[in-house]
Amino acid sequence: MIEKILHTPKGLLTVRIPTVLNEVTLGQMMALQEQSHPGDVETISLLSGITEAELYELDDFASLAVFSDAIRSLAHQVRYLYHSNILPRKVSLMLGKRKVVLPVLRHLSIEPADALIAASDIIADEINRHILLFGEDHWRENFQPSLRSCCNLLAQYFFCRATGKKYDEFEVIQFAEDLKQMRITDVLPIARHFFSAYPDLIHQHFTWLQRIRLDLRRRQVIRRLRSKKFS
Repeated sequence: MIEKILHTPKGLLTVRIPTVLNEVTLGQMMALQEQSHPGDVETISLLSGITEAELYELDDFASLAVFSDAIRSLAHQVRYLYHSNILPRKVSLMLGKRKVVLPVLRHLSIEPADALIAASDIIADEINRHILLFGEDHWRENFQPSLRSCCNLLAQYFFCRATGKKYDEFEVIQFAEDLKQMRITDVLPIARHFFSAYPDLIHQHFTWLQRIRLDLRRRQVIRRLRSKKFS
């Protein structure tokens, strides 16, 4: 962690940003990835939790340059992490105030079938996106799944084990928000392993009854999300 005390017209402002990836959460990296071309101010804001408006009030705006090397270092570490084959043996999740520790299985063993179908769809969408970009012969060496897809995949993977609840697609969507507090160094290697090791899931055939049931559940989830949004 790098810390700098800076001056503003309103007083002193303490700015802290991580210097190593295990200090960075999935949510922070998702926010960065989903910005088209974030500059230093946007990046520092997302990593420190300080609003851009506060940063733009600094007396000496050039003082933010002290964070430039740390930002470049994090970007380099993320690129390296995308190619890491080292999986953590266990991960810690925070569900509200409750900490849950789960072992990481190298096999994509997901129950019930609805969760496996949803996971296969996430994998298929991401792989097909890369095939469109790089072609059938080169998608693997260029494969960098989006962090949102990683989050959604692991939500399917962890939900039942982490919560002890029966599968509910609406609750899985909410559970994905909890996963944003996980360390990016845990999330990315696990998700990328499943994306890379299970491309055949896109060819897996599920029964017509399973597909119909999943489609019905998805429609119910969409209705519930819409009603919640406008309530």
